[in-house]
Amino acid sequence: MTWGFLSTAHILSLVIGILIVLVLYFLLRGRSKRLTIAVLGILSFSGIAALIYNLVSWGAPLEYLPLHLCSLNALVLPAAVFTRNKILNNLLLLWSFGALFALLVNVSVAETTLFSPVFCFYYFPHVLEFGIPILMFALKLVRKDIRCIAPTLVITWVVYTLIHLINVWINSYTAAHSILDSAGNVVRVNYMFSITPDNPLLQLFYKLIPHPYWYMYPAFLLIVVYLVVVYAKEILQWIKARKNTAV
Repeated sequence: MTWGFLSTAHILSLVIGILIVLVLYFLLRGRSKRLTIAVLGILSFSGIAALIYNLVSWGAPLEYLPLHLCSLNALVLPAAVFTRNKILNNLLLLWSFGALFALLVNVSVAETTLFSPVFCFYYFPHVLEFGIPILMFALKLVRKDIRCIAPTLVITWVVYTLIHLINVWINSYTAAHSILDSAGNVVRVNYMFSITPDNPLLQLFYKLIPHPYWYMYPAFLLIVVYLVVVYAKEILQWIKARKNTAV
């Protein structure tokens, strides 16, 4: 049975993913911080395991470098859990949304057989990459801080820009040296989708701004809206505190 896109199996997998996160919350709630960090820390390495699996299994390292947002999330997550660094954990409140989006828009692996290695190394790491950053806050291991909004935006923009430059360099290199993929085509990468869109939402952005790299800038406006919603309580508390101070 294949996973499918918006199929019964796909929708059930999303529900199960939410249940996995909820079960972890209730199992760890009230436990010691040391135990909670240890459990979440061990689980956080699932993303790195998936990165290694992809690099080794497909024999196409240039096409499976850890340069998508989910991959970057996977690399940063263990450090964020074990150090409980404020900036890293607040950053992952945004980056973890990429894992959720990958689960929702799973078209690249929709034909994968359920519980095959490809499915398992895609599905479970993405569930944990989405869930663990949320659990870090829900279990009060770290706190949301509106002072981290600016660093989150700057880091994300810098990373996106650097990865676009890497895309351009790799594509120029593979074209110049005729490096071919398994299908006999010149290798072309599109990390963080900075070159071309690959889903309906990004295609809408590309219609608005039909240029590589720049077409993703409307997404940064959505990111700002998303962060305002995520930090709404903290922003309101800050405004209230400023008013009280002014009085």
